[in-house]
Amino acid sequence: TSEELEALTGVSVLGQIPKMPIRKRTELLPYLTDKPASAAAEAIRNLRTSLLLHDIDNPPQLIMSTSAVPGEGKTTQSVALAANLVSLGKRVLLIEGDVRRLTFQDYFGLPPKAPGLIAALTGDAPLDEALQHHDGSGMDILVGGKAKANPADLFASERFRQLLQELRGRYDYVVIDTPPVLVVPDALVIGQAVDAIVMAVAWDATSREQ
Repeated sequence: TSEELEALTGVSVLGQIPKMPIRKRTELLPYLTDKPASAAAEAIRNLRTSLLLHDIDNPPQLIMSTSAVPGEGKTTQSVALAANLVSLGKRVLLIEGDVRRLTFQDYFGLPPKAPGLIAALTGDAPLDEALQHHDGSGMDILVGGKAKANPADLFASERFRQLLQELRGRYDYVVIDTPPVLVVPDALVIGQAVDAIVMAVAWDATSREQ
């Protein structure tokens, strides 16, 4: 429960998001748009408010979403949070930082094999060519792409930090979806460069040890 989680970690629970009544990932954004008064949409708004007011003097600009293990809802959370930030009239970028398990295509129906984060980091494509605008949500998206090198090494590079610094100047908010922390080290590396980390924990499922 959220009370146990706070007691065990000493970290505040920012919100509780119910499971969405959708069958496919492509239904997520239409559901939140068509059902703005639903419990799920209200929970996302509450999460956004709690996150931005958590440090009211220094609200986070680079926000990372992760979890302990797969299947806890971190990507759904990051997509929904980014879309909600757009509703504030802000410039928002959503980055697919989980390059080992690419799922953004399933959420957004983007062109296959488009250049993305890895291409921008390795110099295979300029950043402006890698960025895509999603008309349905109003956000920009930077898909992951296939990595030939170890992704953790790419995220530890100075080029990645320079990229994030450039994005700070372009966007009001940047949300980065990353792999689970107990599976690969990528999130641990990316987490050192962001302002806030939102960790999804599955109610009545994630173990205390995890």
